[in-house]
Amino acid sequence: MNFKVVITTAWLLTLPASAADMDLKLTEFYQRHLEAEFRLCPLTATRLGDHRFDHQLDDVSAAGRARWLEHERRTLEELPRAVDYAQLSRPAQVDFEILRHQLQRSLWVTENIRAFERDPRVYGEYITDSVFVLFTQSSLPMATNIANATARMAEIPRVLEAARANLRDPPRVVVETAIKQNRGAISFYERELFALVGRSAVTPELKAAAGRVVEALRRHQRFLEEDLLPRATGEWRLGREKFAKKFELEIAAGITAEEALREAEAEFQRVSRDLYVLARQLWCVHFPALTLPPDDAAGRREVVQRVLGAIARDHAEPQQLVGEAQATVAKLKRFIAEKKLLALPEPDRCRVMEMPEFMRGNSTANLQPAPPLDPETASLYNISPPPHDWSPERIRSFVQEYHRRMLQILTIHEAYPGHFVQFHYANRQPSLIRRTCGSDVYIEGWAVYGEQMLLDEGYGGGDPALRLTGLKFYLRAVANTILDHQMHCDGLTDEAAQRFLTEDVFQTEGEAQLKIIRAKQSSVQLSTYFVGRMALTRLRQHIQREQGAQFDLGRYHQAVLEEGAVPVKFLPELVRARLEQR
Repeated sequence: MNFKVVITTAWLLTLPASAADMDLKLTEFYQRHLEAEFRLCPLTATRLGDHRFDHQLDDVSAAGRARWLEHERRTLEELPRAVDYAQLSRPAQVDFEILRHQLQRSLWVTENIRAFERDPRVYGEYITDSVFVLFTQSSLPMATNIANATARMAEIPRVLEAARANLRDPPRVVVETAIKQNRGAISFYERELFALVGRSAVTPELKAAAGRVVEALRRHQRFLEEDLLPRATGEWRLGREKFAKKFELEIAAGITAEEALREAEAEFQRVSRDLYVLARQLWCVHFPALTLPPDDAAGRREVVQRVLGAIARDHAEPQQLVGEAQATVAKLKRFIAEKKLLALPEPDRCRVMEMPEFMRGNSTANLQPAPPLDPETASLYNISPPPHDWSPERIRSFVQEYHRRMLQILTIHEAYPGHFVQFHYANRQPSLIRRTCGSDVYIEGWAVYGEQMLLDEGYGGGDPALRLTGLKFYLRAVANTILDHQMHCDGLTDEAAQRFLTEDVFQTEGEAQLKIIRAKQSSVQLSTYFVGRMALTRLRQHIQREQGAQFDLGRYHQAVLEEGAVPVKFLPELVRARLEQR
């Protein structure tokens, strides 16, 4: 096997021989599983940083996907026979449980969500992402990447044919987004690909292959618009029973969907009160000639809404968003280093860039981390300007939502000390299982935790407007859980969701519309932010109380990050053990 595997031996020497041998057996078992998976799913290999299969694409036909399912089912059955859980060291037992749960979750999602039959967006990964990542997150020479991309592009028409054969009863809302993203894919192969490669490096073969892909995508566009959209009548609501099961498998935090909802509703009330208290103090700054509205529900909402609106007037123009984010990155790095909140990545390989059009949908920013098996490549902090087809009014609403202070909070979340820093640590984890099976709850929870932590430590110089913006952003994370549950389990209508988001969560009309679409197109993912943040907040509270004056925040953060993105239910045990080692 050629992909990079990190196995540290120092800790193995401290284990009984039986435990050390069994731990190695688990690693070898997982390597064999990955080797088979990579041959079945070349794009998975590329995403994780193994570039042996960069010239191939997955077989996404029904028969091909049946082979994926059989491989996962067989791996799950063989795991307890190949590895004796009782003989593993405790860290390896955690890895065993992570792998077993990952397989169980994947099997359930495949069989119950049926994304390849119901969501045309999933084919976008093969249409554009599969080529884009070769030029942005590969350590191979440019000539090799061009050759691989050319070969992979020849496979795209086959993927599109399979998509048309597979898709049956998609919800209308996902087809509408797929139509927009496919237009972005056409633009990518007509123009953006050549800018990415560099005009001087473009080969005739690459250019011809891109032309054939554009032709295939135009045919696919007609299929999406004229054939699939008219029959897109599938139900997007997951329903209470499936939502609860998916929540259990995706969240893996020892909390049920109903318990998370109740906790989110209580937290929503607390944060709403804090928002009003802070906005009330800022009222006279922004409206010195106006009397403070009455202290009742309507008056409190008006105070928060108008103060947030006043803050939002300080915004960049759409074409300035990337530059603003780059300037914020520099400030954040200085602050984190000066306060010794954690050790920052060196060298820094985070690139701030405009989100490609084919990726745009319902999020303003994302982080594409360096792949765990090729971690020396760049991580991409993508920021999406408003789509080209938006009206001037909608664009104005967008830049007011993502004003200068909000962009700082967003950059904390996505980059420093959020996703970029967290993934950098995760990619250094000795465990191959932990590096490649990260928990979304941990990942999003760490990013949300970092937002308040940085403000609490003094970032922004105590600017109350920045604190109010941070509270609003956190209220959104809490509201995500409520919206997620109510839309999929309780029949919440679009109109009621829009009122909730605009009146109680203080989002603009455009942002609220995008969030509703996102809630329909996903399930449970919106709950990861709040559940993860609460788990990390509680853990810090407990350890800080236990250690008292000996508590060191930077050391604590290192202990949390160095464990990798494990399910949060394992964190208390693992973090305490790591702190005791030092």
